[in-house]
Amino acid sequence: MGVPPVTKPRATPDEAGSTGAAIVDRLTQLAAVSDEASGLTRLYLSPAHRKAADLVLEWMRDAGMSARIDAVGSVIGRYEADRPNARTLILGSHIDTVRNAGAYDGNLGVATAIEVVRRLHAEGRRAPFAIEVAAFGDEEGVRFPSTLGGSRALAGRFDPAILEERDAEGVSRREALIAFGCDPSRIAEEAHRPEDILGYVEAHIEQGPVLEAEDRPVGIVTAINGASRGEVKVTGESGHAGCVPMPLRRDALAAAATMVLAIESRAAAEPDLVATVGRLDIAHPAANTIPGNVTFTLDIRSPSDQARKAAVRDIADRIEEIARARGVAAQIHIGYEASACRSDADLSNALAAAVNRLGLAERRLPSGAGHDAMAFDGRIPFAMVFVRCRGGVSHNPTEYASPDDIDIGARALLDFIDHLAPASA
Repeated sequence: MGVPPVTKPRATPDEAGSTGAAIVDRLTQLAAVSDEASGLTRLYLSPAHRKAADLVLEWMRDAGMSARIDAVGSVIGRYEADRPNARTLILGSHIDTVRNAGAYDGNLGVATAIEVVRRLHAEGRRAPFAIEVAAFGDEEGVRFPSTLGGSRALAGRFDPAILEERDAEGVSRREALIAFGCDPSRIAEEAHRPEDILGYVEAHIEQGPVLEAEDRPVGIVTAINGASRGEVKVTGESGHAGCVPMPLRRDALAAAATMVLAIESRAAAEPDLVATVGRLDIAHPAANTIPGNVTFTLDIRSPSDQARKAAVRDIADRIEEIARARGVAAQIHIGYEASACRSDADLSNALAAAVNRLGLAERRLPSGAGHDAMAFDGRIPFAMVFVRCRGGVSHNPTEYASPDDIDIGARALLDFIDHLAPASA
């Protein structure tokens, strides 16, 4: 089978001229910019990323902003305040993609922010704070080992050591930045002083099915889940499938299967906790051989670090119990830990109030996926608004959000800006 086509945004004639339709048009244009002809793939600092950055640069300027490409390849637009020495609100998301991506992940937040500023400019309005729109290019982490380089640079958390990271072709991040037209020696200059920033607000598709299941167009993000990731190695004893009696077997795969079900059961018992075994590898698999060695991945996430760590301990204990009962050995290695990032209460409440003013009941929910907003945690306040996506599907060519829902998300963001202004003057 061939690669399924990207689900391109489409607006109906009745939606022509709406904010949602304008955003949809930008998403359609961005979806056509790819490093591969067979689907949407736009990697950080690639030719397609440069083409998309130039397109976003043009849109920002047309929307009334001054705009530039910064030292890490992010596109930064700025719409000045109605007074000097004002603080700044940052809006944005990312324009890089995974391989064989959909049109909405990341791109929606950038296109929405640009359209909101365009509306303000068209109406001749400015806020008592400046608005920066950031189109980051390094959120997905597909090309280089580390990620969030663009947002970390703005937050003052960029690690210069990652400039020496190399991609699969042996090109360093430093070399790629220079080829893109950036000056890596000036990355430190991109850092914003926290005292100058009101916060960072990101619009994004949910990438999950909750809003659709509850028939809600938008939601307010309470936190970005913390994550523990690693692997479990189960060692039993291989043997002939026809010759080893069932009571004498040390079947690593049967033990692993029991462990996977135990992991699922532990996660299902606690709200907002999720646990996933995404890959299972059998050493020397054969239809007539009892598996002796099995390795599987483990991914545990929660908006509560306390709940996540407790789940990791419980799952480790259960894995060891199952291993003893089945006569196998189990080694658990957690190689990655990321703390949960709580959304700013004031910004989130202001977003929720904006949703209420549109006549909608607010829905608050955590994000199971990572976002550029994580880079600002503990340094610059952040908040996020989710837009419903069809089937909760993301990182997939069939990714889709309706123009109506996109329109509601944009109007909520514009209302948020309008009501944030008096309190920030």
